[in-house]
Formats: sequence, structure tokens, C-alpha cells
Amino acid sequence: MRDKKEEKEKPEIENEQNDSAFKEESILEDQAAEPELEEQVTVLKTALEEMDKKAEEYLDGWQRARAEFANYKKRVLRENMDIHQVSRGEVIKLYLDIADDLDRALQERPETGDGETWAEGIEIIFQKLRARLESEGIKPMNPMGEEFDPNIHEALMKEESEEFESGQIIEVIQEGYWIGDKVLRPALVRVAA
Repeated sequence: MRDKKEEKEKPEIENEQNDSAFKEESILEDQAAEPELEEQVTVLKTALEEMDKKAEEYLDGWQRARAEFANYKKRVLRENMDIHQVSRGEVIKLYLDIADDLDRALQERPETGDGETWAEGIEIIFQKLRARLESEGIKPMNPMGEEFDPNIHEALMKEESEEFESGQIIEVIQEGYWIGDKVLRPALVRVAA
């Protein structure tokens, strides 16, 4: 019986030896494969870093393009508004001459007689025209007594004046007008020397 026990123990010992040999072989294989895996990991990390860089470049480019497009839209909108305001101003300028003529006619209006009634009608028409111009954003400058500014006034003459300081407007010959915050028509003025 002892022989049978020894025979049973022998295969177990051989199996253990085979297992340890297999484990050693696996470890050796793993150690041999480790440099290959490290090399693959390094290659993958490098590829990942390159992809991250490209993704950042694409994101940056996309954000710039988006900002440029938003700026473009704002610029086009502003330019269209300016074009609209200028074209509207050019049409309105034609009516300013009529308003000037009505104003001059009313300054010489008759005080009595049939002309008085007629002048009152002209004044009502003139007031309606002024109201319509103001509703369109057109405002008179009223520069009387102000300091002369060549950006918004046009000097027709300079003359000595005891009432006004040098450079002040002493008379408005033709009314100037604003359209929004821009000069539609400069005021024609006389300036104190």
C-alpha cells in the first residue's frame, strides 16, 4: 500500500513542479512582453497627446471663426443702419429747403388784412412739417450764442461784435439739423471776430 501512496504522491510532486515551471515560463514571457507593452503604451500616449493638441487647435479655430462671424454680423448691421440713415437723410434734406422757405415767408408775414389769415394757414403747415421732421429724428441745432465748431457749423463771415465774445455765433443764417447724433446739414452762421 505504501507503494500506491508513493505513486500518488509522485504525480502530485510532478504536477507541482510542472506548475512552478509553467509559472516561471509565464513570468519570463510576461517580462519579455513588458517592453513591447511599454512601447505600445508610449505610442498610444503620444498619439493621444497629438489628438488632444489637434482638438485644442480645432476648438480654438472654431471659437475664432464664431467670434469673427459675430463681429461680421454686428458690422453689417451697423453699416446697414448707417446706409439707411444716410439715404433717409438725403431725402429729408430736400424738405429742409422747403422748411427754410416757409420759415422765411413767416418772418415777413403780414400783421393785418387778408394776408394775416393766409399766413396763419402757412404757419400751421410749417408746424406740421417741423413735427414730422422731429418724428423722423431730425432736430434743429439752435446754435445762437454757442461757440463756433467747424464740425457742425459753417461760417459765412466773421465780424466784430461788442455783445459776443470772439468765436461765438452771432447770427444763424440757415438752420442746421441733426439726424440722430450726426450732422444732417451744418448751420450757416456769422461768427464774432
